[in-house]
Amino acid sequence: MKGQAENEGEGAKGVGIEELKKKMADFAKERDWDQFHTPRNLLLALVGEVGELSEIFQWKGEVPRGLPDWEEKEKLHLGEELSDVLLYLVRLSDICGIDLGKAALRKLELNAIKYPVSLCKGSSKKLTHLSKSTTTTSSSENGVTDDGE
Repeated sequence: MKGQAENEGEGAKGVGIEELKKKMADFAKERDWDQFHTPRNLLLALVGEVGELSEIFQWKGEVPRGLPDWEEKEKLHLGEELSDVLLYLVRLSDICGIDLGKAALRKLELNAIKYPVSLCKGSSKKLTHLSKSTTTTSSSENGVTDDGE
């Protein structure tokens, strides 16, 4: 394992999905946990961690960006729970043979098509509501048709 100073250096440059995938695989192999890391088990563990993450926000109401009113220990705990979610997600994608980075980029491209700026900018409405309201006012302008989806 690397020392604390070396690990902090990694954070400065960013850690990639491939590095996390390898570290998780090594971690599981060293402990002989591969036998337990089935897609189902990893998914259930991921869901459990999302639940723990949700508990942190459960009674706080809306929270401003940057968490300015949070204590440092609360932010540290949040970082730990976010990390648990990320690590299980990376491990699940690896076990399923999915390139998570490529899948995420593809999904962003699909979302850019599904939610064009001309329809969605500044709105939190569902796409179905955006399409209907936009098609009645300017469907010829933006090429959107209301096909019932």
